Amino acid sequence: MSQTNPYDVFLDGRPVKAILASTPSALAQALAAIGEDNLSTPPAPGKWCAAEILCHLADCELAFGFRLRQTLAEDTPTLQPFDQNKWAAVYHGIEAGHALEVFAALRGWNLRLLENTLPAAASRPAAHPERGAMTFMTILETMAGHDLNHLAQLNRLAAQTA
Repeated sequence: MSQTNPYDVFLDGRPVKAILASTPSALAQALAAIGEDNLSTPPAPGKWCAAEILCHLADCELAFGFRLRQTLAEDTPTLQPFDQNKWAAVYHGIEAGHALEVFAALRGWNLRLLENTLPAAASRPAAHPERGAMTFMTILETMAGHDLNHLAQLNRLAAQTA
């Protein structure tokens, strides 16, 4: 695991853009496999349920989208970290399907950005206070690894409910 991208261990060799583009449908499949009755049931005390994982992904897509745009617009911007557990405090009661709609819309918008910026923007620098120097491409790789990490969690939940 690299310091700059703690999710690189989840990358599976596919092109990053392919992972990013496939995530919304993979999430929908995982939610269908988990089943409507199980989406709000946490797998263990203190763990997020499927709906909360989807809310987290929607929030992260918003944050990643800002970081990408900030990296394009500023010279070596300092990216703002956030406390995912504090953001998650408001997730209770939000339906997984609604969170998926938001995620998919934001992801579509971010993919559109990539169409207009890659490969030229890949090496644009940014700094993360906790992870150090990174590039536009590192942010994309982090997004893809983060997607795959949470997809694996959702698939484990689906297997538990089968």
